[in-house]
Parts: sequence; structure tokens; C-alpha cells
Amino acid sequence: MTGFRAEAVALASRYVGQAQPARHLGAACRTALDNAYSVGLTLAADAALAQRASLCAAGPLADHGERLQINLGEGPCVQALTQGAPVFADDLDDPHATRQWPVYAQQAQVHHIRAAFALPALNGSGPARQAGLALTLYRDRPGPLSAADLYTAQLHTDAAELLLLTAPRPAEEDLADAWFLPVDAVVHQATGIISYRHTLTTAQALALLRAHAHTTDNDLTTLAHAIVHENLRLPDPPDTGPTDT
Repeated sequence: MTGFRAEAVALASRYVGQAQPARHLGAACRTALDNAYSVGLTLAADAALAQRASLCAAGPLADHGERLQINLGEGPCVQALTQGAPVFADDLDDPHATRQWPVYAQQAQVHHIRAAFALPALNGSGPARQAGLALTLYRDRPGPLSAADLYTAQLHTDAAELLLLTAPRPAEEDLADAWFLPVDAVVHQATGIISYRHTLTTAQALALLRAHAHTTDNDLTTLAHAIVHENLRLPDPPDTGPTDT
């Protein structure tokens, strides 16, 4: 076992058996970084975060940063999970650095996020590898991530993965207080309804749902709930020709 891995094991061991270990670990990471960053932990069943659980949002910037990535389906965390490699956005005002997610970059700056750094869990196997676990740092000023801060963040990412791999799957009634938070199934239900109503592929339906959430400044899950449970109907999308079935 390398020294780094041993440190991750020791860090993870502090939170084994505790309720809501992700929140404790995220807060500990933020403290270790002298509160210079906000910290988010995301567990995703797919790289686009259509199926996801937000495990932790520690600090004033993390809640907006995490929600935007889920609502828009783009951002540094999405890219890191897709590529299986860290993403360092030193300046969200730099179009070259954010060319894969320009809308996220613009919206993040509205919420005073000027830099973001996403680290996927790259070690091990099992639920964390299959689902995709990522830790994202958010900062209110541009500039690179120092080597020391990168080390600290990666250490906490590895510790989070170890906790996830060793945590027992809880009973259904305990899901809200455990690692395996329920994914937003209502988003998938809404996607299916939109697909049927508008004769769209599921990918197009999800894109329409996200676009409407963005243009109306709604949370994706809140909008999906209104479609499924309150019979909300979205405007018909522009006619782009026949869709694949």
C-alpha cells in the first residue's frame, strides 16, 4: 500500500459507521483547505448526471455549482466523469478552458464561482467505479489549483470512494440518511412523459426538460415533479424534422 493510499484509508476510517459520512468528509476537506473552496461530492449513474445523487455540498458556492451541473448536464464534474480524468478550470471566464460547457461557465459566474476543479475517483472497482464518484472544488477567484491543495482534494476523493465501497447498502427507509441517496427517478419519469407527448427520443426529451428548467430558472427535479404529479405540459419544441425511434 502506498503512503497516499494509506493516508486515504486512515482518513476514511474516521467516518466509518457515522451517519451521513459524505457531509462529514466534505466538511473535513473544506477545513483541510482552509475554507478557501466550497466542496461538492457527486455520485452519478451516468456521466451526464441524469441519474445522480448529490452527496455533499459544503460551503456557500457548492450548492449552486452542483445544481447547475445537474440541471444543465454540463460542467467540470460531468467532463471529469466522462473522460475519467481531473478537470482544472482556473478561470471560468476563459472560453478556451470552458469550451465544452459555456452555459455552465456563464451561469456559475452569476453565482460568484470563478474557478472549479473536478476530481473523479480513479482507484478500485465496484459501485464507485461503476457509478462515478467525483469531488468538485469551487472558488470565488480565478487562479490555478496548487499542488498541495490538489493532494488534499485527491486524498479526500479517495477516502470518499473507500467509504462508498465499504458502506453497507441501507434499508429503503434509511436511504435519505445514507450514501446511496435515491436518484431522482422523477426526472426519468418526466423524460418518458415528454418523449411520449412530443414524439421525441429520450435524449431529446431530457434536453427539452433541461432547456425549459434553465430558461425558467427552475430546478430540474422541481420541474420534473410538476410534469409528473401536476400534469404540467411543456411548450412544443421547434420542429426539427422526424425523430429516430
